[in-house]
Amino acid sequence: MSWEIVIGLETHAQLSTASKIFSGASTAFGAPPNAQASAVDIALPGVLPVANRGAVERALVFGLAVGAAINRRSVFARKNYFYPDLPKGYQISQYELPIVQGGCLAFLTREGEKTVRLTRAHLEEDAGKSLHEGLGELSHGMSGIDLNRAGTPLLEIVSEPDMRSAEEAVAYARALHALVRWIGICDGNMQEGSFRCDANVSVRRPGEPLGTRCEIKNLNSFRFLERAIEFEAKRQIEMLEDGGRIAQETRLYDPDRDETRSMRSKEEAHDYRYFPDPDLPPLVVPDELLAAAQKSLAATGTPRSRQAQYALQFAGDGVTGYDTAVLTASRETASYFEDLVARMGGGAKLAANWVAGELSAALNRDALDIGRSPVSSAQLAGLLARVRDNTISGKIAKEIFDALWQGGERGNERAADAIIEKRGLKQITDMAALEAIVDQVVAANPKSVEEFRAGRQKAFNALVGQAMKATGGKGNPAAITEILKRKLGSSGC
Repeated sequence: MSWEIVIGLETHAQLSTASKIFSGASTAFGAPPNAQASAVDIALPGVLPVANRGAVERALVFGLAVGAAINRRSVFARKNYFYPDLPKGYQISQYELPIVQGGCLAFLTREGEKTVRLTRAHLEEDAGKSLHEGLGELSHGMSGIDLNRAGTPLLEIVSEPDMRSAEEAVAYARALHALVRWIGICDGNMQEGSFRCDANVSVRRPGEPLGTRCEIKNLNSFRFLERAIEFEAKRQIEMLEDGGRIAQETRLYDPDRDETRSMRSKEEAHDYRYFPDPDLPPLVVPDELLAAAQKSLAATGTPRSRQAQYALQFAGDGVTGYDTAVLTASRETASYFEDLVARMGGGAKLAANWVAGELSAALNRDALDIGRSPVSSAQLAGLLARVRDNTISGKIAKEIFDALWQGGERGNERAADAIIEKRGLKQITDMAALEAIVDQVVAANPKSVEEFRAGRQKAFNALVGQAMKATGGKGNPAAITEILKRKLGSSGC
């Protein structure tokens, strides 16, 4: 009998405010240790927290974006636990009355559209950071505490256990990541810890009650999230099939060994002794703040609304749902695509293929965001114009794209034309010249000709490839195909 994997995610999105959630200290990343820890952040006697209006507004924008219920009156609570990087001995969070309740997030998977329900999203402060390396002479056997991050505003977004594979969980996390960046509430920088996930994983036989879950903490890359879930599910299944029992616990993922390991027994809510924070009044959302959040969301829209727009606008161009999901990974990507199509005067499918294909691959390879792309939308439009008018083939276009990427000529809109002329890359469209090349290929490959006439289409494709090779990649593929079919007949096609 098969096993079913059940996954829920708790995602911490660092809100993009200039100051912390309960103090005026800066949230800027990269300051010297403890340079941005105020008296409130380190819990000196006599100080009082004051809620950050900007953090509240960003939480409201998120709630509206996912169709959640907004609690106009919510409560901050103290979550009590001891850890060296938590100087107060408690974390200010929300428990019984969060600011955002319910909602859902829809996204595409290989099997089609999937919707994951959201339980809640609540405001809380981040803890500090324990440092175990890079302490110079103090490194041996000692740890350091950096409280710069303490008090940074977080929105913890909790999903229902609606995901059934690591692939689905990653697709959900990517969609959530795209949403919080799109609506401008989080920069989504996973390397700096601005967006990180805890994965709750359990397994069961189909139709049975939920199994015992384990929580994998602080996964700060989509690859780590996928690998950690896959390992943990496999570990639990093997343990149950061997007659063992799953302990409810918190685990860490070790990317070097590609495994999860036990960190501590999993706490329940009562272990934290939640109670309302006596230093903070209930959080009441005034009409003007809710209106400001609604106005902000109306200005940006969401990835889903832009996807719907593209589906209508480019319905006749062959742009797919997958294309629209890639093109709306960020507002910057969408803007690049829209400018590209405008400069091309059409050709949305060709533009989408290049943005989702060559451009995205190059950006990922060099760890760049699209705003820092060496190839501007104007340059790419110039290149694709030569593909559309058959001046160059798609294969040659990729060669020119690589040259543009390395050339650093971002401001030169006609850079592609210059490369084509300099390297002599114009497509051969002279039918007589192509016919002579095809005759040579046919004469040199009698076996492929015989196989094609016997009905093997792969042999025909091989002949096209040989002809393209003979032209140095500059032959017009459509013209070569037409000549070959005419010379060999249509048998096998």
